[in-house]
Amino acid sequence: MIRRRPLIAAGLFAPFVARAQSGWSASRPLRFVVPYVAGGSTDIAARIVAERMTENLGQTVVVENRGGSGGNIGGDLVAKAPADGHTLLMGTTGLLTTNQHIYASMPFDPVRDFAPVSMAYTSDMVIVVTNRLPVRTLREFVDLAKQRPGAFSFGSSGHGASTHTAAELFKIQAGIDVVHVPYRGSGAAMNDLVSGNIEMMLVQIAATTGNIAAGQIRALAVTGPQRHPLLPQVETVTEAGWPGATATSWGCVMTTGGTPPAAIARLNQSVRAAIADPAAQQRMANAGVDGQSSSVEELAAFLRSETEKWGRVVREARIRVE
Repeated sequence: MIRRRPLIAAGLFAPFVARAQSGWSASRPLRFVVPYVAGGSTDIAARIVAERMTENLGQTVVVENRGGSGGNIGGDLVAKAPADGHTLLMGTTGLLTTNQHIYASMPFDPVRDFAPVSMAYTSDMVIVVTNRLPVRTLREFVDLAKQRPGAFSFGSSGHGASTHTAAELFKIQAGIDVVHVPYRGSGAAMNDLVSGNIEMMLVQIAATTGNIAAGQIRALAVTGPQRHPLLPQVETVTEAGWPGATATSWGCVMTTGGTPPAAIARLNQSVRAAIADPAAQQRMANAGVDGQSSSVEELAAFLRSETEKWGRVVREARIRVE
């Protein structure tokens, strides 16, 4: 098990989490839904985990991409699947903790209709700016933004995505007015940042290292609790003076609500074994994420804490999708 940082204490876990039991085994291939398009870090992480689960469960785990509506389409598919442990979801920050606060209506209840299995990965983010700005530190950027409220913009991969909400959290903590420009994916936003059409982004570190190394953009601060090995020279938001802006995107394995405790216990064992595999750890690191597993109870507590955190951000930033 990788524990680069501890999860929230298990004492807060939600009441729907059942105690682990034994006696369940997969009787047919498992369906592992990734609620986003293929090729991103979430998809790659799911495929690495699925490959190892196939080996230790003795049944094929098939990854299926069902993107759209901020992950809600894929989430709804899993929410309405038979509650027998044979359908899994790679849940993410936006889908499980943010969408319920920003969408006027949801086709499912993230708490009632899903059951936690295990954490899968975390991914720290970094605040980057265009080279056209005359700033070298996060403090300098904040000072400049305060001098010119509303003059600068930041890009995200879409309304409610972690690249959006984490940036809103930073804006709140820093007390700055920077305009949100949503894109269909981080790639398009990054292209506009490089060209100077937007001034700032808060994005997963792995998506930026090439541009940073090439001198196309400038890294100001990472948002994790400590400096990241891919950008060891870049300070954290805490070091820069805004500890309340700490944010990490993540993925976790869920299954359909109402799944028997014995099935959840076996799936948890399978996911944890998959993530503990050294080769899987390295492959996930190469994809820009840090493998991290958990108990069912730890994940439930973490989801509750994250839902409260991002709900506050959504309300304060007035984020809404009709």
